[in-house]
Amino acid sequence: MKSRLNAKMELLLKLLSIWCLVGLTVSQDMPYEEYIAQIQACPKECRCPPNFPRAVYCDNKNLKNIPKIPPYTWYLYLQSNMIEVLSADALQNATQLRWLNLNRNKITSEGVEEGVLGAMTHLVHLYMDDNLLSSVPSQLPASLEHLRLSRNRISKIPAGVFIGLDKLTLLDLQGNKLMDDAVTEVSLKGLNNLVQINLAKNQLSTMPLGLPPSTTQLFLDGNNIEKIPPGYFKGLPKVAFLRLNHNKLASSGVPKNVFNISSILDLQLSHNQLTDVPLIPSGLEHLHLDHNKIKTVSGSGVCPVSVEDLGDSLNESAPRLRYLRLDGNEIQPPIPRDVITCFRLLRSIVI
Repeated sequence: MKSRLNAKMELLLKLLSIWCLVGLTVSQDMPYEEYIAQIQACPKECRCPPNFPRAVYCDNKNLKNIPKIPPYTWYLYLQSNMIEVLSADALQNATQLRWLNLNRNKITSEGVEEGVLGAMTHLVHLYMDDNLLSSVPSQLPASLEHLRLSRNRISKIPAGVFIGLDKLTLLDLQGNKLMDDAVTEVSLKGLNNLVQINLAKNQLSTMPLGLPPSTTQLFLDGNNIEKIPPGYFKGLPKVAFLRLNHNKLASSGVPKNVFNISSILDLQLSHNQLTDVPLIPSGLEHLHLDHNKIKTVSGSGVCPVSVEDLGDSLNESAPRLRYLRLDGNEIQPPIPRDVITCFRLLRSIVI
C-alpha cells in the first residue's frame, strides 16, 4: 500500500513539474493553444523540444525533402542534410520564422522556389553556406539582417536583389566564383546599412565598386587584387577592419597615402608582394605585413607625424599602433630606433 502511494506521489510530482515547465514556457513565449498545436504538428523526422517550442531541429537526418513545418516555428534547423529544393509547400505555414539554417545541403538556385523566402516576413538570419547556389537568391524578405552564402558556386548578383533590405548588416559571400563584373554599384544597390561584407576567396582582380558608405568590416582575402585606386577609401568613411591577405598587391599598386583614413583600426596585408611599408595612419592599432618582400623599414618613411612634433610625452596626435607584424620579409633586425620613437604604444613587433 505504501509503495503504491509513493509511486502515485512520484507520478504526481512528475506531472506537476511538466505542467510547471509547460506553464512557464507558454506564459513567457506563446499561448497554450499555440503551444499544443506546435508540439502536435512536429514532423516525425524532427525534434521539437517541449521547453523550447518555437524551435524545430531537423538537422543531420539525411533528409532529401523539407517536411511540413509547424506554424509557430521561429527557429528552424535543417543543416547537414541532402535537401535539393527549398519548397514553398513545406514552408507555407512557417511565416513566423526568425532563423533558418540550411547550411551543408544541395540546394541549387533553381531549387529555391519562387516566393518561398519573401513569404517569411519576420526572417532575421538566413544561413545557406555550403550549398550549390549559382546566384544570390531573389525576393529576400525586408526583415533580413544577416545573410550567409559562403562556399557556394555564386557567380552572379542579380541587379536590384538587395533593394529594400535596409536592415541587412552582414553579407557573407566568401568562397564563391564572383568576378569583377558581378560586384558593382548596380548589383550592390540597396545595402544602405551594411556593416560587414565578406568577399574573400572569390575571383576579384580589382577592388570592388559600389560598396555602401556604412561598411565597417571589409574582407577581401584570397583574391587576385593587384592595385588599389587612389582615394578608394574616401567612399568608405567608416571602414575600421580591412583584410587583403593573400592577394597580388605590389607597392607600385598601393598609393602611399591610400590607407591614411582616420577610421581604420586593423589593416591586414599579409602574403602579398609589397616591397615598402605603406604610410601608417595615426589611428591604426594593428598592422599585418608579414610574408611580403619588404627589405627595410624606417620611422621617417612610415611615421604619420613628425617625430619632433611628438615631444617626450604621449598626446592625442601620437600614433596608436600597438601590434606590428613583419615576419616573412627580408628585414634584418633590429628595428630602427626612429620606428620605436614614432610608435610609442607598440606592445608587440613580430619580425
